Amino acid sequence: MSAAPRQLALALAHAESFAREDFLSGPSNAVALALIDAWPGWPHRTVMLTGPEGSGKSHLAAIWAQAAGARLIAARALEEANVPSALATGALVVEDVATGAFDERALFHLLNLAREDEAFVLLTARAAPATFAIRDLGSRLNAIPVVAMAAPDDALLRAVLVKLFADRQLAVDEGLIGYVATRIERSFAAARAAVARLDEEAMRRKRPLTRTFAAEILRATEP
Repeated sequence: MSAAPRQLALALAHAESFAREDFLSGPSNAVALALIDAWPGWPHRTVMLTGPEGSGKSHLAAIWAQAAGARLIAARALEEANVPSALATGALVVEDVATGAFDERALFHLLNLAREDEAFVLLTARAAPATFAIRDLGSRLNAIPVVAMAAPDDALLRAVLVKLFADRQLAVDEGLIGYVATRIERSFAAARAAVARLDEEAMRRKRPLTRTFAAEILRATEP
């Protein structure tokens, strides 16, 4: 006798707001948020935000881009030929600057042109790049102020979980939030992954999102 077919959850789109009022502040990101809010009064026109995956770098970059009229480009997509057009508005976000994952000549040209034009540049990275084929680029990047974002504290992690569920139009109680916060790694990436898994499993199994259900799912995925 064949087994009953497994119920598949539909991959429904859900919007994540990058508005200023939806950014959740805590000790781990307060300095970075203060930097964004201080623009255009930056002491240096080029700065770098670093932090782990999902720590809010893109959210802060989007807030700043909206305020500064900045364009956004992935570091891997930056080419020497498109540097002038990328800086056309006088402000630019370059995201995910990772060692070996961008054109060093293009970034060097960008930093030089930005300095000449007195343009603002916001770089984001998980960690500041450490090795370079172009020595002068290394010197230039090492001179850029770096604002680091850390892992969230308990209060911020819980607030992030509430927001992630709300982004999916899911209302959950404090019991579930508290349980999930104590069962996952203290990181934004882990929170995002846990919320996605719980949402998907609740839809697939047609079960309500409760603390008991969360315990059942998260225990099943523990090592």
